[in-house]
Amino acid sequence: MSVVARQGFKYSIIGYVGFLLGTISAIFIFPNDFEFYGKLRYILPSAEFLVPFVVMGISYSNVKFFHTVEKDGKEQNMLSLSLLVIFVNFLIFLLIFFLLPYFYPKFRYSEAWKAKEIILPMVLILSFCAIFNKYTSNYKRIVVSNIFDNLFPKIANLGAFCLFFYFALSQNIAFAFFFGMFALMLFGYIYYTNTLKKINLDFSTDYFKKDGFWKEFFNYSFFGFLGTFGNYLAINSLMIGEFMGMEENGIYAVLYALISLISIPQLGLFNVSAPIISKNLADGDMEGLDKFHKKTSLTLYFLGAVLFSCIMVGFPFLTQFMPKNGVMLREYEPVVWIWGSAVLVDLATGFNGNIISLSKYYKFNIVVMLLLAGLTISLNLYFIKNTDLKLIGIALSTAISLTTYNVIKIIFNYVMFKVSPLTIEMIFVSIICTLAITVAIVLPNFTNNFINLIYKPAVVLLLIFIGNYFTKVFPIEDYLNKNFIKSILKFK
Repeated sequence: MSVVARQGFKYSIIGYVGFLLGTISAIFIFPNDFEFYGKLRYILPSAEFLVPFVVMGISYSNVKFFHTVEKDGKEQNMLSLSLLVIFVNFLIFLLIFFLLPYFYPKFRYSEAWKAKEIILPMVLILSFCAIFNKYTSNYKRIVVSNIFDNLFPKIANLGAFCLFFYFALSQNIAFAFFFGMFALMLFGYIYYTNTLKKINLDFSTDYFKKDGFWKEFFNYSFFGFLGTFGNYLAINSLMIGEFMGMEENGIYAVLYALISLISIPQLGLFNVSAPIISKNLADGDMEGLDKFHKKTSLTLYFLGAVLFSCIMVGFPFLTQFMPKNGVMLREYEPVVWIWGSAVLVDLATGFNGNIISLSKYYKFNIVVMLLLAGLTISLNLYFIKNTDLKLIGIALSTAISLTTYNVIKIIFNYVMFKVSPLTIEMIFVSIICTLAITVAIVLPNFTNNFINLIYKPAVVLLLIFIGNYFTKVFPIEDYLNKNFIKSILKFK
Protein backbone atom coordinates (compact mmCIF):
# COMPACT_ATOMS: atom_id res chain seq x y z
CA MET A 1 0.00 0.00 0.00
CA SER A 2 1.41 3.42 -0.96
CA VAL A 3 2.04 6.21 1.53
CA VAL A 4 -0.77 8.26 0.00
CA ALA A 5 -3.23 5.37 0.22
CA ARG A 6 -2.33 4.61 3.84
CA GLN A 7 -2.51 8.26 4.83
CA GLY A 8 -5.80 8.73 2.96
CA PHE A 9 -7.43 5.75 4.61
CA LYS A 10 -6.29 6.71 8.12
CA TYR A 11 -7.28 10.33 7.46
CA SER A 12 -10.81 9.24 6.57
CA ILE A 13 -11.13 7.01 9.63
CA ILE A 14 -10.01 9.79 11.98
CA GLY A 15 -12.32 12.24 10.23
CA TYR A 16 -15.36 10.04 10.76
CA VAL A 17 -14.40 9.21 14.37
CA GLY A 18 -14.07 12.92 15.10
CA PHE A 19 -17.35 13.63 13.37
CA LEU A 20 -19.21 10.98 15.37
CA LEU A 21 -17.62 12.12 18.65
CA GLY A 22 -18.64 15.71 18.02
CA THR A 23 -22.17 14.85 16.86
CA ILE A 24 -22.97 12.42 19.69
CA SER A 25 -21.63 14.87 22.27
CA ALA A 26 -23.65 17.72 20.76
CA ILE A 27 -26.87 15.70 20.83
CA PHE A 28 -26.69 13.89 24.17
CA ILE A 29 -24.25 15.83 26.39
CA PHE A 30 -23.95 19.52 25.55
CA PRO A 31 -27.73 20.28 25.72
CA ASN A 32 -27.43 19.84 29.51
CA ASP A 33 -26.08 23.40 29.71
CA PHE A 34 -26.41 25.48 26.57
CA GLU A 35 -24.95 28.58 28.18
CA PHE A 36 -21.61 27.03 29.18
CA TYR A 37 -21.35 25.13 25.92
CA GLY A 38 -22.08 28.41 24.16
CA LYS A 39 -19.08 29.96 25.93
CA LEU A 40 -16.83 27.15 24.73
CA ARG A 41 -18.19 27.50 21.22
CA TYR A 42 -17.61 31.24 21.36
CA ILE A 43 -13.96 31.06 22.41
CA LEU A 44 -12.68 28.74 19.68
CA PRO A 45 -14.49 30.30 16.67
CA SER A 46 -13.48 33.76 17.91
CA ALA A 47 -9.83 32.70 18.03
CA GLU A 48 -10.17 31.00 14.62
CA PHE A 49 -11.69 34.18 13.19
CA LEU A 50 -8.73 36.25 14.44
CA VAL A 51 -5.98 33.80 13.45
CA PRO A 52 -5.88 34.92 9.76
CA PHE A 53 -4.95 38.45 10.88
CA VAL A 54 -1.85 36.98 12.52
CA VAL A 55 -0.96 34.27 10.00
CA MET A 56 -1.61 36.56 7.00
CA GLY A 57 -1.64 33.60 4.62
CA ILE A 58 1.96 32.58 5.36
CA SER A 59 0.88 28.99 6.03
CA TYR A 60 -0.24 28.65 2.38
CA SER A 61 3.12 29.90 1.13
CA ASN A 62 4.79 27.15 3.17
CA VAL A 63 3.11 24.71 0.78
CA LYS A 64 3.34 26.73 -2.43
CA PHE A 65 7.11 27.33 -2.20
CA PHE A 66 8.20 24.26 -0.25
CA HIS A 67 9.64 22.27 -3.14
CA THR A 68 11.49 25.35 -4.41
CA VAL A 69 13.19 26.07 -1.08
CA GLU A 70 13.75 22.35 -0.39
CA LYS A 71 15.87 22.05 -3.54
CA ASP A 72 18.06 24.80 -2.14
CA GLY A 73 18.12 23.24 1.33
CA LYS A 74 16.31 26.24 2.82
CA GLU A 75 13.07 24.66 4.06
CA GLN A 76 14.19 25.10 7.68
CA ASN A 77 14.93 28.73 6.93
CA MET A 78 11.41 29.19 5.56
CA LEU A 79 9.85 27.49 8.60
CA SER A 80 11.94 29.52 11.05
CA LEU A 81 11.21 32.87 9.43
CA SER A 82 7.52 31.99 9.13
CA LEU A 83 7.31 31.33 12.86
CA LEU A 84 9.21 34.53 13.61
CA VAL A 85 6.92 36.63 11.40
CA ILE A 86 3.89 35.03 13.08
CA PHE A 87 5.23 36.05 16.50
CA VAL A 88 5.92 39.63 15.34
CA ASN A 89 2.47 39.82 13.74
CA PHE A 90 0.93 38.65 17.01
CA LEU A 91 2.69 41.41 18.94
CA ILE A 92 1.34 43.97 16.46
CA PHE A 93 -2.10 42.37 16.74
CA LEU A 94 -1.94 42.63 20.55
CA LEU A 95 -1.07 46.32 20.32
CA ILE A 96 -4.06 46.99 18.04
CA PHE A 97 -6.35 44.88 20.22
CA PHE A 98 -5.52 46.81 23.40
CA LEU A 99 -5.61 50.19 21.67
CA LEU A 100 -9.03 49.50 20.14
CA PRO A 101 -11.03 50.40 23.31
CA TYR A 102 -9.55 53.91 23.22
CA PHE A 103 -11.03 54.49 19.76
CA TYR A 104 -14.15 52.35 20.28
CA PRO A 105 -15.03 52.38 24.03
CA LYS A 106 -17.94 49.93 23.59
CA PHE A 107 -15.39 47.23 22.76
CA ARG A 108 -14.64 46.95 26.50
CA TYR A 109 -18.15 45.53 26.99
CA SER A 110 -17.87 42.93 24.25
CA GLU A 111 -17.63 39.21 24.96
CA ALA A 112 -14.32 39.12 23.10
CA TRP A 113 -12.81 41.63 25.54
CA LYS A 114 -14.21 39.76 28.56
CA ALA A 115 -12.67 36.48 27.35
CA LYS A 116 -9.39 38.00 26.11
CA GLU A 117 -7.29 36.11 28.70
CA ILE A 118 -8.03 32.84 26.91
CA ILE A 119 -8.84 34.01 23.37
CA LEU A 120 -5.57 35.89 22.78
CA PRO A 121 -3.22 33.04 23.82
CA MET A 122 -5.41 30.72 21.72
CA VAL A 123 -4.85 32.96 18.71
CA LEU A 124 -1.06 32.65 19.08
CA ILE A 125 -1.18 28.87 19.57
CA LEU A 126 -3.54 28.30 16.63
CA SER A 127 -1.41 30.57 14.44
CA PHE A 128 1.71 28.50 15.11
CA CYS A 129 -0.30 25.32 14.57
CA ALA A 130 -1.48 26.61 11.18
CA ILE A 131 2.16 26.91 10.05
CA PHE A 132 3.12 23.44 11.28
CA ASN A 133 -0.03 21.93 9.77
CA LYS A 134 0.74 23.15 6.24
CA TYR A 135 4.47 22.53 6.60
CA THR A 136 4.09 18.86 7.58
CA SER A 137 1.62 18.27 4.74
CA ASN A 138 4.55 18.74 2.35
CA TYR A 139 5.89 15.40 3.54
CA LYS A 140 2.59 13.74 2.52
CA ARG A 141 1.79 13.16 6.19
CA ILE A 142 -1.75 14.27 6.98
CA VAL A 143 -2.93 11.75 9.58
CA VAL A 144 -1.26 13.16 12.70
CA SER A 145 -2.26 16.71 11.77
CA ASN A 146 -5.85 15.47 11.34
CA ILE A 147 -5.74 14.04 14.86
CA PHE A 148 -4.60 17.42 16.16
CA ASP A 149 -7.08 19.48 14.14
CA ASN A 150 -10.07 17.15 14.25
CA LEU A 151 -9.96 15.23 17.52
CA PHE A 152 -8.19 17.61 19.91
CA PRO A 153 -10.79 20.43 19.67
CA LYS A 154 -13.62 17.95 20.22
CA ILE A 155 -11.84 16.40 23.21
CA ALA A 156 -11.21 19.91 24.54
CA ASN A 157 -14.92 20.79 24.27
CA LEU A 158 -16.10 17.50 25.73
CA GLY A 159 -13.53 17.39 28.55
CA ALA A 160 -14.09 20.99 29.62
CA PHE A 161 -17.86 20.55 29.58
CA CYS A 162 -17.72 17.36 31.63
CA LEU A 163 -15.41 18.94 34.20
CA PHE A 164 -17.82 21.82 34.64
CA PHE A 165 -21.18 20.07 34.43
CA TYR A 166 -20.63 16.50 35.66
CA PHE A 167 -17.75 17.06 38.10
CA ALA A 168 -19.04 20.47 39.27
CA LEU A 169 -15.61 22.10 38.97
CA SER A 170 -15.23 25.83 38.38
CA GLN A 171 -15.36 27.43 34.94
CA ASN A 172 -11.73 28.49 35.32
CA ILE A 173 -10.62 24.88 35.75
CA ALA A 174 -12.71 23.83 32.75
CA PHE A 175 -11.27 26.65 30.65
CA ALA A 176 -7.75 25.70 31.79
CA PHE A 177 -8.32 22.15 30.51
CA PHE A 178 -9.77 23.56 27.29
CA PHE A 179 -6.74 25.77 26.73
CA GLY A 180 -4.36 23.01 27.82
CA MET A 181 -5.55 20.72 25.02
CA PHE A 182 -4.58 23.31 22.41
CA ALA A 183 -1.23 23.96 24.11
CA LEU A 184 -0.67 20.19 23.99
CA MET A 185 -1.62 20.25 20.31
CA LEU A 186 1.10 22.82 19.60
CA PHE A 187 3.76 20.81 21.46
CA GLY A 188 2.58 17.74 19.56
CA TYR A 189 3.01 19.56 16.27
CA ILE A 190 6.53 20.65 17.21
CA TYR A 191 7.50 17.13 18.28
CA TYR A 192 5.99 15.53 15.17
CA THR A 193 7.59 18.04 12.81
CA ASN A 194 10.94 17.34 14.45
CA THR A 195 10.51 13.60 13.86
CA LEU A 196 9.89 14.17 10.14
CA LYS A 197 13.01 16.28 9.86
CA LYS A 198 14.99 17.71 12.76
CA ILE A 199 14.14 21.37 13.29
CA ASN A 200 17.16 23.64 12.90
CA LEU A 201 16.19 27.25 13.46
CA ASP A 202 17.66 29.52 10.81
CA PHE A 203 16.59 33.18 10.87
CA SER A 204 18.88 34.35 8.09
CA THR A 205 17.12 36.58 5.53
CA ASP A 206 19.72 36.33 2.76
CA TYR A 207 17.89 33.62 0.79
CA PHE A 208 14.59 35.51 0.79
CA LYS A 209 16.26 38.78 -0.20
CA LYS A 210 17.89 37.15 -3.22
CA ASP A 211 16.12 38.10 -6.47
CA GLY A 212 13.29 39.62 -4.44
CA PHE A 213 11.93 36.18 -3.49
CA TRP A 214 10.33 37.66 -0.37
CA LYS A 215 8.02 39.78 -2.54
CA GLU A 216 6.68 36.72 -4.36
CA PHE A 217 6.35 34.88 -1.05
CA PHE A 218 4.35 37.62 0.66
CA ASN A 219 2.29 38.40 -2.44
CA TYR A 220 1.03 34.81 -2.52
CA SER A 221 0.53 34.91 1.25
CA PHE A 222 -1.65 38.00 0.92
CA PHE A 223 -4.01 36.32 -1.53
CA GLY A 224 -4.12 33.31 0.78
CA PHE A 225 -5.03 35.68 3.62
CA LEU A 226 -7.90 37.19 1.62
CA GLY A 227 -9.24 33.72 0.89
CA THR A 228 -9.68 32.86 4.58
CA PHE A 229 -12.68 35.11 5.21
CA GLY A 230 -15.35 32.78 3.87
CA ASN A 231 -15.74 30.98 7.22
CA TYR A 232 -19.37 31.95 7.80
CA LEU A 233 -19.64 29.44 10.67
CA ALA A 234 -17.03 31.28 12.74
CA ILE A 235 -18.68 34.59 11.82
CA ASN A 236 -22.06 33.29 12.99
CA SER A 237 -20.70 31.97 16.31
CA LEU A 238 -18.94 35.27 16.98
CA MET A 239 -21.99 37.40 16.20
CA ILE A 240 -24.48 35.18 18.04
CA GLY A 241 -22.29 35.22 21.15
CA GLU A 242 -21.93 39.02 21.01
CA PHE A 243 -25.51 40.00 20.18
CA MET A 244 -27.74 37.15 21.41
CA GLY A 245 -25.92 35.49 24.29
CA MET A 246 -24.07 32.28 25.06
CA GLU A 247 -27.19 30.15 25.48
CA GLU A 248 -28.29 30.92 21.93
CA ASN A 249 -24.75 30.22 20.75
CA GLY A 250 -24.86 26.80 22.42
CA ILE A 251 -28.17 25.98 20.73
CA TYR A 252 -26.72 27.13 17.40
CA ALA A 253 -23.71 24.81 17.85
CA VAL A 254 -25.94 21.79 18.55
CA LEU A 255 -28.16 22.54 15.55
CA TYR A 256 -25.04 22.88 13.41
CA ALA A 257 -23.87 19.43 14.54
CA LEU A 258 -27.20 17.96 13.39
CA ILE A 259 -27.23 19.82 10.07
CA SER A 260 -23.62 18.88 9.35
CA LEU A 261 -24.79 15.25 9.12
CA ILE A 262 -26.11 16.20 5.68
CA SER A 263 -22.57 17.04 4.59
CA ILE A 264 -21.14 13.59 5.38
CA PRO A 265 -21.01 12.61 1.67
CA GLN A 266 -18.83 15.66 1.01
CA LEU A 267 -16.03 14.57 3.38
CA GLY A 268 -12.83 14.07 1.45
CA LEU A 269 -14.38 15.09 -1.88
CA PHE A 270 -11.67 17.61 -2.76
CA ASN A 271 -8.81 15.19 -2.04
CA VAL A 272 -10.38 12.64 -4.40
CA SER A 273 -11.50 15.01 -7.14
CA ALA A 274 -8.57 17.46 -7.24
CA PRO A 275 -6.27 15.29 -9.45
CA ILE A 276 -9.11 14.63 -11.92
CA ILE A 277 -10.08 18.32 -12.08
CA SER A 278 -6.44 19.34 -12.57
CA LYS A 279 -5.95 16.83 -15.39
CA ASN A 280 -9.13 17.89 -17.20
CA LEU A 281 -8.18 21.57 -16.93
CA ALA A 282 -4.62 20.88 -18.09
CA ASP A 283 -5.85 18.82 -21.07
CA GLY A 284 -8.60 21.29 -21.88
CA ASP A 285 -11.11 18.44 -21.63
CA MET A 286 -14.14 20.50 -20.62
CA GLU A 287 -16.56 17.82 -21.80
CA GLY A 288 -14.97 15.26 -19.50
CA LEU A 289 -14.91 17.77 -16.64
CA ASP A 290 -18.59 18.58 -17.19
CA LYS A 291 -19.59 14.90 -17.08
CA PHE A 292 -17.52 14.29 -13.94
CA HIS A 293 -18.92 17.46 -12.35
CA LYS A 294 -22.53 16.47 -13.02
CA LYS A 295 -22.06 12.89 -11.86
CA THR A 296 -20.35 13.91 -8.61
CA SER A 297 -22.86 16.68 -7.87
CA LEU A 298 -25.82 14.36 -8.41
CA THR A 299 -24.27 11.78 -6.09
CA LEU A 300 -23.68 14.37 -3.37
CA TYR A 301 -27.14 15.86 -3.78
CA PHE A 302 -28.92 12.49 -3.74
CA LEU A 303 -27.11 11.22 -0.64
CA GLY A 304 -27.48 14.59 1.10
CA ALA A 305 -31.20 14.74 0.27
CA VAL A 306 -31.73 11.25 1.70
CA LEU A 307 -29.98 12.22 4.96
CA PHE A 308 -31.85 15.53 5.09
CA SER A 309 -35.20 13.77 4.64
CA CYS A 310 -34.44 11.35 7.47
CA ILE A 311 -33.35 14.19 9.77
CA MET A 312 -36.50 16.19 9.02
CA VAL A 313 -38.93 13.43 9.98
CA GLY A 314 -36.81 12.13 12.86
CA PHE A 315 -35.77 15.42 14.50
CA PRO A 316 -38.91 15.95 16.65
CA PHE A 317 -38.53 12.46 18.12
CA LEU A 318 -34.75 12.66 18.51
CA THR A 319 -35.13 15.71 20.76
CA GLN A 320 -37.15 13.58 23.19
CA PHE A 321 -33.97 11.66 24.03
CA MET A 322 -31.90 14.78 24.57
CA PRO A 323 -31.34 16.35 28.00
CA LYS A 324 -34.38 18.40 29.08
CA ASN A 325 -36.28 16.71 26.24
CA GLY A 326 -34.69 19.12 23.78
CA VAL A 327 -37.48 21.66 24.35
CA MET A 328 -35.36 24.65 23.30
CA LEU A 329 -34.12 22.83 20.22
CA ARG A 330 -37.66 22.01 19.08
CA GLU A 331 -38.48 25.71 19.18
CA TYR A 332 -35.82 26.23 16.54
CA GLU A 333 -36.88 23.40 14.22
CA PRO A 334 -37.31 25.93 11.33
CA VAL A 335 -33.54 26.53 11.55
CA VAL A 336 -32.95 22.90 10.59
CA TRP A 337 -35.31 23.22 7.61
CA ILE A 338 -33.84 26.51 6.36
CA TRP A 339 -30.18 25.84 6.99
CA GLY A 340 -30.43 22.22 5.86
CA SER A 341 -31.92 23.33 2.54
CA ALA A 342 -29.00 25.72 2.03
CA VAL A 343 -26.53 22.91 2.69
CA LEU A 344 -28.36 20.80 0.09
CA VAL A 345 -27.91 23.58 -2.47
CA ASP A 346 -24.22 23.64 -1.55
CA LEU A 347 -23.98 19.88 -2.12
CA ALA A 348 -25.76 20.21 -5.46
CA THR A 349 -23.02 22.54 -6.71
CA GLY A 350 -20.38 19.86 -6.10
CA PHE A 351 -16.77 21.01 -6.42
CA ASN A 352 -17.59 24.35 -8.09
CA GLY A 353 -15.10 26.23 -5.96
CA ASN A 354 -12.40 23.64 -6.51
CA ILE A 355 -12.60 24.08 -10.30
CA ILE A 356 -12.01 27.81 -9.88
CA SER A 357 -9.23 27.44 -7.29
CA LEU A 358 -7.33 24.97 -9.50
CA SER A 359 -7.62 27.17 -12.58
CA LYS A 360 -5.88 30.40 -13.56
CA TYR A 361 -8.91 32.26 -12.21
CA TYR A 362 -8.18 31.27 -8.60
CA LYS A 363 -8.28 34.93 -7.52
CA PHE A 364 -11.99 35.05 -8.38
CA ASN A 365 -12.59 32.51 -5.61
CA ILE A 366 -11.10 34.99 -3.17
CA VAL A 367 -13.46 37.71 -4.39
CA VAL A 368 -16.58 35.57 -3.90
CA MET A 369 -15.36 34.40 -0.49
CA LEU A 370 -15.05 38.02 0.58
CA LEU A 371 -18.54 38.57 -0.80
CA LEU A 372 -19.81 35.62 1.26
CA ALA A 373 -18.24 37.02 4.43
CA GLY A 374 -19.53 40.55 3.81
CA LEU A 375 -23.03 39.37 2.92
CA THR A 376 -23.19 37.07 5.95
CA ILE A 377 -22.16 39.84 8.36
CA SER A 378 -24.55 42.37 6.79
CA LEU A 379 -27.54 40.03 6.80
CA ASN A 380 -26.78 38.84 10.33
CA LEU A 381 -26.77 42.44 11.56
CA TYR A 382 -30.02 43.14 9.74
CA PHE A 383 -31.87 40.15 11.18
CA ILE A 384 -30.44 40.66 14.67
CA LYS A 385 -31.20 44.38 14.90
CA ASN A 386 -34.42 44.63 12.89
CA THR A 387 -36.30 41.40 13.60
CA ASP A 388 -37.18 39.08 16.48
CA LEU A 389 -36.31 35.94 14.51
CA LYS A 390 -33.10 35.25 16.52
CA LEU A 391 -31.50 32.01 15.27
CA ILE A 392 -34.09 31.69 12.52
CA GLY A 393 -32.80 35.02 11.22
CA ILE A 394 -29.23 33.71 11.34
CA ALA A 395 -30.36 30.63 9.40
CA LEU A 396 -32.02 32.83 6.76
CA SER A 397 -28.87 34.95 6.57
CA THR A 398 -26.71 31.86 6.08
CA ALA A 399 -29.08 30.40 3.49
CA ILE A 400 -29.22 33.62 1.44
CA SER A 401 -25.46 34.28 1.50
CA LEU A 402 -24.46 30.65 0.88
CA THR A 403 -26.95 30.26 -1.99
CA THR A 404 -25.82 33.55 -3.56
CA TYR A 405 -22.21 32.41 -3.22
CA ASN A 406 -22.95 29.14 -5.01
CA VAL A 407 -25.07 30.69 -7.77
CA ILE A 408 -22.25 33.12 -8.63
CA LYS A 409 -19.79 30.23 -8.92
CA ILE A 410 -22.20 28.21 -11.09
CA ILE A 411 -22.58 31.14 -13.50
CA PHE A 412 -18.83 31.82 -13.53
CA ASN A 413 -17.92 28.20 -14.28
CA TYR A 414 -20.51 27.96 -17.02
CA VAL A 415 -19.31 31.16 -18.70
CA MET A 416 -15.59 30.36 -18.40
CA PHE A 417 -15.48 26.56 -18.70
CA LYS A 418 -18.91 25.57 -20.06
CA VAL A 419 -19.40 23.19 -17.13
CA SER A 420 -22.36 22.99 -14.78
CA PRO A 421 -23.30 20.73 -11.85
CA LEU A 422 -27.05 20.99 -12.45
CA THR A 423 -29.03 18.15 -14.05
CA ILE A 424 -32.70 17.31 -14.59
CA GLU A 425 -32.26 14.33 -12.28
CA MET A 426 -31.88 16.71 -9.32
CA ILE A 427 -35.46 17.89 -9.84
CA PHE A 428 -36.70 14.29 -9.67
CA VAL A 429 -34.64 13.72 -6.50
CA SER A 430 -36.27 16.80 -4.94
CA ILE A 431 -39.77 15.62 -5.86
CA ILE A 432 -39.20 12.08 -4.57
CA CYS A 433 -37.73 13.28 -1.25
CA THR A 434 -40.46 15.91 -0.77
CA LEU A 435 -43.18 13.30 -1.28
CA ALA A 436 -41.40 10.88 1.08
CA ILE A 437 -41.13 13.53 3.82
CA THR A 438 -44.80 14.52 3.37
CA VAL A 439 -46.08 10.93 3.61
CA ALA A 440 -43.91 10.18 6.66
CA ILE A 441 -45.15 13.30 8.47
CA VAL A 442 -48.86 12.64 7.87
CA LEU A 443 -48.62 8.99 8.93
CA PRO A 444 -49.86 8.41 12.51
CA ASN A 445 -47.38 8.51 15.39
CA PHE A 446 -46.91 5.78 17.99
CA THR A 447 -46.88 6.60 21.69
CA ASN A 448 -43.31 5.30 21.89
CA ASN A 449 -40.88 7.95 20.61
CA PHE A 450 -38.13 5.41 19.95
CA ILE A 451 -40.40 3.53 17.55
CA ASN A 452 -41.26 6.82 15.83
CA LEU A 453 -37.57 7.69 15.57
CA ILE A 454 -36.93 4.43 13.72
CA TYR A 455 -40.19 4.04 11.81
CA LYS A 456 -40.52 7.52 10.28
CA PRO A 457 -37.03 7.63 8.67
CA ALA A 458 -37.51 4.00 7.59
CA VAL A 459 -40.67 5.01 5.71
CA VAL A 460 -38.72 7.83 4.05
CA LEU A 461 -35.95 5.46 2.97
CA LEU A 462 -38.45 2.94 1.62
CA LEU A 463 -40.37 5.55 -0.39
CA ILE A 464 -37.18 7.08 -1.80
CA PHE A 465 -35.96 3.61 -2.79
CA ILE A 466 -39.28 2.86 -4.52
CA GLY A 467 -39.33 6.25 -6.26
CA ASN A 468 -35.76 5.84 -7.42
CA TYR A 469 -36.47 2.28 -8.60
CA PHE A 470 -39.08 3.52 -11.09
CA THR A 471 -37.35 6.76 -12.14
CA LYS A 472 -33.78 5.36 -12.29
CA VAL A 473 -32.49 8.75 -11.12
CA PHE A 474 -29.57 7.42 -9.09
CA PRO A 475 -27.77 4.08 -9.72
CA ILE A 476 -28.13 2.67 -6.20
CA GLU A 477 -27.35 -0.81 -7.52
CA ASP A 478 -23.81 0.36 -8.32
CA TYR A 479 -23.21 0.88 -4.61
CA LEU A 480 -25.28 -1.85 -2.99
CA ASN A 481 -23.33 -4.84 -4.30
CA LYS A 482 -20.48 -7.09 -3.22
CA ASN A 483 -17.96 -5.70 -5.71
CA PHE A 484 -18.37 -2.13 -4.44
CA ILE A 485 -18.06 -3.21 -0.79
CA LYS A 486 -14.92 -5.20 -1.65
CA SER A 487 -13.49 -2.20 -3.49
CA ILE A 488 -13.81 -0.08 -0.34
CA LEU A 489 -11.51 -2.50 1.44
CA LYS A 490 -8.80 -2.25 -1.23
CA PHE A 491 -6.11 0.42 -0.92
CA LYS A 492 -3.98 -0.11 -4.04
